[in-house]
Amino acid sequence: MSDAAAFIRKAVPGASVSGVAADLGTAEGCAKVIAEAPDVDILVNNVGIFEPKPFEEISDADWLRFFETNVMSGVRLSRHYFPRMRARNWGRIVFVSSESGVQIPVEMIHYGMTKTAQLGVARGLAEASAGTGVTVNSVLPGPTASEGVGTFVRQMAEARGIDFQTMEKEFFQTARPSSLLKRFASPDEAAAMILYVCSGPASATNGAALRVDGGVIRSVF
Repeated sequence: MSDAAAFIRKAVPGASVSGVAADLGTAEGCAKVIAEAPDVDILVNNVGIFEPKPFEEISDADWLRFFETNVMSGVRLSRHYFPRMRARNWGRIVFVSSESGVQIPVEMIHYGMTKTAQLGVARGLAEASAGTGVTVNSVLPGPTASEGVGTFVRQMAEARGIDFQTMEKEFFQTARPSSLLKRFASPDEAAAMILYVCSGPASATNGAALRVDGGVIRSVF
């Protein structure tokens, strides 16, 4: 947390930055964040976990762990902050879903399920914002070179004795062949869409599922 705060202060001189260390995959962790920050203008629900695992090996505990972290974290935080946003007639809530919520990956069905659930929660909450200055949207990144994904891909490459670029090329040939980008997006590319929907000019964008998926989803909608 201290590293993240230092990074922001360096990037934005003069910014007032504070943080809370908590496990948002638990009710207690969400309560800790709410206690430290009882009111916010913008809520980005971006905590998430993933793991490739054959369906028959996904235990009940795995299903519940993924749902608690990827879905209930956003539910719990939104349940607290949304009424406050609505009361002052302004606010932004963003659920960071995934293209995996539309095209469920066979190698991690439990992850895809949580991303679909996020879309449902976000749309339902947007309906509850009707007639106000509050918006609730989902952003659907595609394969992105986040810290976790980057580490995972590098580990797979090392295990097979190949470099990252070769592993990346193979991934898009086999696991995500429908990608038009044919590479991992950068976190900044996904963040640009999130930044837009959190802005004032995005006031007419509400209840939307906005794709930053590199064209992975084969659909015009």
